[in-house]
Amino acid sequence: MPGELLLDTSGLVSLLDRSQAQHKPCVEFFRAWRKPVLLTEAVVTEATHLLGRVPGGPLAVLRFVLDRGAVLVPCSERAVARAELQMRRYADLPLDYADATLVVLAEDVATPHILTLDRRDFAVLRWRERRTFQIHPQ
Repeated sequence: MPGELLLDTSGLVSLLDRSQAQHKPCVEFFRAWRKPVLLTEAVVTEATHLLGRVPGGPLAVLRFVLDRGAVLVPCSERAVARAELQMRRYADLPLDYADATLVVLAEDVATPHILTLDRRDFAVLRWRERRTFQIHPQ
């Protein structure tokens, strides 16, 4: 079903860490979203690392997934190969692996929606060659 929301690392960190400047807008948007929310293992890994100094931060990321805050979509070997192609394509950004997995996932589920604070990169990135992302919160 088109219309899923992809959850980027910056969006997940802002949802879970109340000290983040964009915590409130991210939470408000997330609570209002009614369709499935998806993330990749790379996003989980990156978020646990970034929240490593926040007491309980890494466990909050895992609990978020386990409590079905979002559906964890594992990367197949084929998806990793496609992420590599994206990283090569956007080497000038440079595109990191977590973001590349989200581009691949956008293509797989045909959705432009992403919860991210990384407007600079996701304004440039394209899925299915020409399609732009709809960045949330606005």
